[in-house]
Amino acid sequence: GTHTICDRKFLLECKNSPVARTPPCCLPQTPGVTSLAQSSLVKLEELKERNESEEAMPDQDQFEMDI
Repeated sequence: GTHTICDRKFLLECKNSPVARTPPCCLPQTPGVTSLAQSSLVKLEELKERNESEEAMPDQDQFEMDI
């Protein structure tokens, strides 16, 4: 077989290419693989809401100590 040898600089430049940032046009829609599953979307929304509500709470000690 043949081996293609690329240097590190070239590979790092390819990572930032606009072509590398867009998915292929004819990619099939597979829930959970190429697109988020519906249940995953619901879980993400719940996590966002939970994080927002935790941020809104005043600072409290993580553990209460009885002395």
